[in-house]
Amino acid sequence: MSQVDCTTQDKEENALRKNALGVGFIIFFVVSAASPLSVIAGGFPIGIMLGNGAGTPALLVLILLLLLAFSVGYTTMARHVTNAGGFYAFSSAGLGGIAGGVAGVLAMFAYNILQIGLYGMFGGVMSATFSDIFGIHLAWWVYAAVAMLSVAILGYRNIDLSARLLSVVVVAEYLAVLVLDFCILRSGGDRGVNLDSFSPANVMSGTPSIGLLFAFAAFIGFEATTIYGEEAKNPKRAIPIATYTSVLLIGGFYGISLWSLIIGAGSDKVVKLLEGMQDPTAFIYLMSDHYAGPGLTAVIRILFVISIYAGLLAFHSSAARYFYAVGRDGLLHRLLGTTHRTYQSPHMGSALQSAIAAVVVTLFAVFDAHPILHLFAWFSSLAALCLMLLMIMTSAAVICYFRRRPEACNSAWRVRILPAVSLLALLYILSTAILHFDVLTGASRSMSYALCSMIPLAIVLGVMLATRLRRCAPLRFAALGSHKL
Repeated sequence: MSQVDCTTQDKEENALRKNALGVGFIIFFVVSAASPLSVIAGGFPIGIMLGNGAGTPALLVLILLLLLAFSVGYTTMARHVTNAGGFYAFSSAGLGGIAGGVAGVLAMFAYNILQIGLYGMFGGVMSATFSDIFGIHLAWWVYAAVAMLSVAILGYRNIDLSARLLSVVVVAEYLAVLVLDFCILRSGGDRGVNLDSFSPANVMSGTPSIGLLFAFAAFIGFEATTIYGEEAKNPKRAIPIATYTSVLLIGGFYGISLWSLIIGAGSDKVVKLLEGMQDPTAFIYLMSDHYAGPGLTAVIRILFVISIYAGLLAFHSSAARYFYAVGRDGLLHRLLGTTHRTYQSPHMGSALQSAIAAVVVTLFAVFDAHPILHLFAWFSSLAALCLMLLMIMTSAAVICYFRRRPEACNSAWRVRILPAVSLLALLYILSTAILHFDVLTGASRSMSYALCSMIPLAIVLGVMLATRLRRCAPLRFAALGSHKL
């Protein structure tokens, strides 16, 4: 075999599995990452209580419009840059290698801590569920460890194995909550079906800025469509369709379900009801018991746990692919940029993610930290800040990329106006999130700022890695984010 043939073969063996995912499976991955049931049951009750109460569904609509505006430039860029690096690849192509290095480290950091934080929620919810239903009392970290082992195995194998599992979970989640929505609306709720949630008085009540942050956090995961571009069937068509469909599915599901739950509790009573509950995350169970019966409540409780597990799988896949992309390009050790000979999965990135998760979860368990109030609340809120910053960088990258290549797209709306609108709106949300970060985390102000300080450290690390690569391998530096095997 000639040297050229050997090189070609090595490249093919080191590539992600081609044509492994259709549009449907990509959507299932993204919707699973958003963990819709865990957001409806766990996040929004707290958001309603701390934010603008019954007006929260209106804020969801605003965030939905913002993310659709962001998606226009995002998917336009995806037609020209197909890479497992997602935000990292886009920032490299649009803003240059140094910005790409920063985006790569931020993305690795964000998806790792988000996935690790979910282990806290999974362990905490599983521990409480088994204690309440079966009388089995085990520490939260036992359940987290079992989940970690299974996620590591699935992440190591073929991606379509995880996709099939996630597709079943997502359909079940949607059906269960939509059945509850139907029961509430059919009964008329507390005082009839109404649009009180969209009245100016309710929208501007309480603290809308806090409600806006919770609404944005609910969509985290939708942006993951682009990282599956190298494994997608016809990525130039699949990624835009998957992105828009995911945003609309997630936003529509949240909006209808949250509106229905508020109608069930009563728009004038929902905040007081939540404030009087020892555990606001049991709100959906209360509504289900009242309007649908204990049978559906039991199903929702089980699906709540499975929803979190689906999120673990989805974010593990995202973190592994970012490790793979930056390793392949030389920012990190080259072993991370290799794929399994049989499964063509980013197995080294998957193994590293599992190892990091094991260490962090062990530390939180040793120090007896609360799995949800500490591990999940701190890490998920910090990840939300990172993802906002990544989306801001990506919006700027779209504008710069197409300014240098005007022949690639002649639509000002797609590559200048809407990306600029999303950039400015995201800057406002990011600044608001930083100012109110202690509310998001539930931690002290000093602890909140200590957590925020990890983002500048990640930025500095990204600059250092990119600068080192530029000095040692200028050609590889110039090709950051564009590497395809």
